[in-house]
Amino acid sequence: MKYCKDCEPAQEIHWVAYFSVVMGYIGEPFFNFMEKLFKSTAEAISYKTSIPFMKLMVFLRLGYFSNKPDKKDSLRTKCFWDEAIRRGIKMTEFHMGPIKDAFIAEYKNKIITFDGLPRPEYLESDSIDWMDNKGIMKIKFLKEDLPVAKGGTAFTKRKALKIFNEITKPVITKPNLGSRSRHTLIHIDTPEKLIYGFKKAKKLSPLVVIEEELQGYLFRCALVGGKFVGAVKRDQPEVTGDGIHTLQELMDKENERPERAGPIFHKIVIDPDAETELKREGIKMEDIPEKGKLITFSQKTSRGIGGSTTEVTEIVHPENIKMLEKLGAYLKDPLVGVDLIIEKIEEPWYTEQHCGIIECNSLPFIDLHHYPLFGKPNNVAGKLWDLVMPETKMD
Repeated sequence: MKYCKDCEPAQEIHWVAYFSVVMGYIGEPFFNFMEKLFKSTAEAISYKTSIPFMKLMVFLRLGYFSNKPDKKDSLRTKCFWDEAIRRGIKMTEFHMGPIKDAFIAEYKNKIITFDGLPRPEYLESDSIDWMDNKGIMKIKFLKEDLPVAKGGTAFTKRKALKIFNEITKPVITKPNLGSRSRHTLIHIDTPEKLIYGFKKAKKLSPLVVIEEELQGYLFRCALVGGKFVGAVKRDQPEVTGDGIHTLQELMDKENERPERAGPIFHKIVIDPDAETELKREGIKMEDIPEKGKLITFSQKTSRGIGGSTTEVTEIVHPENIKMLEKLGAYLKDPLVGVDLIIEKIEEPWYTEQHCGIIECNSLPFIDLHHYPLFGKPNNVAGKLWDLVMPETKMD
């Protein structure tokens, strides 16, 4: 697979991602109908046959089981698996070719199977079918008076330019389906940049989202059982000027942090994307940034390219928690990751003109809460296990 900078922090095979989205659009009406018709039966059959199927594939040597995390597992898998072990839950992961993140969890006489992250009693809400779709999400949230950016989705460049001309600049472009800011472009203020961003997002999705660029910082908020359980501030690779040291010296100093040696956080690097960002900011590596001036090296917040995270759960304003839990009540899903852009999360969201929800994730990376660069870890995996297997709850 060819490396793609726009796919950071996790690589995608472009044609596979695109084809998967197309097939999802084609098959969605049929599968929605079948789900409504046979939902309870399908869930029962799935549960009864999944473990025998896994065992058969292992017997035929087409797959294998593992009983502890390995290097191929994500940090998300590691954090909820570590918490399971701490509670005495026996975890088994099934592997077969590209299939991964399929699990069996056992505690005393209770056995559950799940994909990615556990859900209580195999519960999946109706919203799980559309919450990852940014275009549909935006339309539905507007009707509920939930804050979102103005904009729309486009299949053609002509429609993209039409949306661009109707909304406030700057704007951003991103794939209609997808996560982790893959193939997203921000700070778009000209038609030429809009077409560039449109083509970039089009590599992963037939539909491209064009929307106003919200103002503020990016926060990942977690909802478990509809309740707010945590928030993490996600920052781009950045340094703050002190009026004494050059930008190069400030970056070198930041890269000396032992946490940036991996595997979670990484050093800030100067690559073509960083050069473009610094040019946009009008600064060079030999310049001395004034005291307090924030310099960013990328448009992305990925930890893999030098981004950082700060645990901020304790300072979230009650009105923001109220808004997020209203969102949770509307989605009726037991597990949701919410990406929120807001200037000051410690103040009510409605006091800001350009804040809003940019996406929701039905399979969120809860490890962001467990391994922050700054602040104390927040055991979101424990809160999820409390919901899924309350009998394992620890004092």
